[in-house]
Amino acid sequence: MSLSPVIASLTRHKLTALLLVVQVSLTCAIVCNVAFMIAHRTSQLRQPSGVVEDELVMVDSDNLDDNAQSLVRHKADIAALSAITGVKSVAAVDALPFNGNDWSNGISLAPNVTSKITATAYNGTSGEIAALGLHLVEGRDFQSNEYIPIDTAHDWAGIDHVAVTIVTRALADQLFPGQDPLGKIIYPGNGPVRIIGVVDHLARPHTHDGAQNEYATLFPLLPDGNDVTYVLRTSAQDRDRVLKEASQVLNRLDDNRILRHPQTFSQLRADYFHRSRTMISLLLAAAGGLLLVTALGIAGLASFWVQQRKRSIGIRRAVGATRRDILRYFQNENFLIVSAGIVFGSLLAYALNLALMEHYEQPRLPLSYLGIGALSLWLLGQLAVLGPALRAAAVPPVVATRAT
Repeated sequence: MSLSPVIASLTRHKLTALLLVVQVSLTCAIVCNVAFMIAHRTSQLRQPSGVVEDELVMVDSDNLDDNAQSLVRHKADIAALSAITGVKSVAAVDALPFNGNDWSNGISLAPNVTSKITATAYNGTSGEIAALGLHLVEGRDFQSNEYIPIDTAHDWAGIDHVAVTIVTRALADQLFPGQDPLGKIIYPGNGPVRIIGVVDHLARPHTHDGAQNEYATLFPLLPDGNDVTYVLRTSAQDRDRVLKEASQVLNRLDDNRILRHPQTFSQLRADYFHRSRTMISLLLAAAGGLLLVTALGIAGLASFWVQQRKRSIGIRRAVGATRRDILRYFQNENFLIVSAGIVFGSLLAYALNLALMEHYEQPRLPLSYLGIGALSLWLLGQLAVLGPALRAAAVPPVVATRAT
């Protein structure tokens, strides 16, 4: 069928067609970005933490005595927690994946050089790698004589005095692509730090995009403040019992403290991503509602045009047009309108994505989402117009020619 009659008909209904084009354009722009945001958030939900999630329980301890010997207290607490039946290992740490307590440093390969690579600094007592269940793929763990307090010399949190570090595979690949990172020197502060080990995976306390989510370092820096997190590794079956006993043990040792957030790592992860799951649900509802409104608009406009064109449809049927010809006419008409909306909507989608990139750190919208959005809208348009088009095709020629 020639498109000339279709285009001629649309030019006689410019305002109506333009409104539908605008609606499709807005739908295309919003739905493409919403779909990308949903996919991005969903991928974050599946990010590996690097720790043995089903074996970990945590308790935050905040000592109320400012004059307390923190390192002595932590050592006594760890000894008591290790004695709980079923506990495999214990460590005191300052941060964990997905707990939001992110201490990040710029990493450079030479002194006094500003670096664009930022990595989380994880600090903890001896046995942190074993307690978290990290997979050490190269090198070795820290030795007892390498540990120093975080507040060493009361300067920049001991980072200028630490001698060695363990890094994640993602950070090692970024700093030393194609090279063996063991023995290499990095500068997370003012002093040189030698890499002695590499762990396979370890997520940061806050989620980031791509490989940056695992840019992390572990330092032999002992948490020496009153606020610390005790991590206990046990079996999945014993988590609830161990968590309850851990709180009781800590209270018996010193009741001049506040115990906060006793939870399993699975609960920590679920709490951290609660907003993401809520946002995904809201975005799905918004996208679904917008697509429904667009479909109703297309169907309503097509029904209106069928009613208006009964006489012309009947004339075409009388001069030999088949039902299939009438059906194809309305389908082609809808295809042209939706296609025009997709063209403008694609440009608008990228403009919206640029705004989201600038103000909300949203990644760049891949071209594939425009293709998926276009196919979805074409399919939606054809399905929405199908009912009115079938009704138009079913009008008998005799009745149609007598319509007023």
